[in-house]
Amino acid sequence: MARAAGEARSAPVPAVRAAAEAWRTYRMIAAMWIRSTMTYRSSFALTLLSSFTVTFFDFVVILLMFGQVEGLGGFAFAEVAFLYGTTATSFGLADLVMGSLPRMGKRVRDGSLDTFLLRPAPVLAQVAADRFALRRLGRVAQGLLVLGWGLVLLDGVVWTPLKVLLVPVMLLSGALIFAALMVAGASALFWLQDAAEVTNSFTYGGNTMLQYPPTIFAQDLVRGVVYVVPLAFVNWLPALYVLGRPAPAGVPGWTAFASPLVAVACCAVAGRAWRTGLRAYRSTGS
Repeated sequence: MARAAGEARSAPVPAVRAAAEAWRTYRMIAAMWIRSTMTYRSSFALTLLSSFTVTFFDFVVILLMFGQVEGLGGFAFAEVAFLYGTTATSFGLADLVMGSLPRMGKRVRDGSLDTFLLRPAPVLAQVAADRFALRRLGRVAQGLLVLGWGLVLLDGVVWTPLKVLLVPVMLLSGALIFAALMVAGASALFWLQDAAEVTNSFTYGGNTMLQYPPTIFAQDLVRGVVYVVPLAFVNWLPALYVLGRPAPAGVPGWTAFASPLVAVACCAVAGRAWRTGLRAYRSTGS
């Protein structure tokens, strides 16, 4: 009896088993698409370079802007580069892992989602890993390049061990928040098959907004991305602490360290939304 109790205690909880199975499924499908991509290495190199170049044009706009002004909302170029690099890297990581989810609307409309439901594997992992695009590494590389540039140019920051640790924590937490928003947006497509552009406004649009200082936006919008759609936890709040700047009016200072908790909460909400959408799905019969 004692042995059986010990085995029961040592057995992984169902949530851990489910997460492990989902990761195994995702890894296998992504590896298949990576092998397919690397069959044509020259083509992959060109698409990777194209992805890097296209996303870099977003930063070119900021470069041109600072060619005419010395500051933006009270922020210097190095600080804006730091903001840009953190959100671009976080979004790039989320897009690399979950970038196939916006196709959910099409899958629901044409019934191709049924194929994933027939397989004995987690549906979310299958949909997210399907057509895994390694070229999206170009977006991640571009974000890291600008982030490194911004860190080199920052000269007024007093670096402490806590601030150094906060930078990678910010990047990973931001990636999880963006990924959770992508899952939540894909869940909405179970009912709103043609609303991919609306859901993308919270991810792609949020990424663009976070590239700029919060001081140039209306306070109502800033409060909205703190308390409603918590995009501010991707980089604004922790980055302001790193840069030695005060949090937006009315926002407690301790929120600079809340990004990991917010990321976990967003993932939990997104998981619930996905399960609800999946239960509500009705096959087209095609």
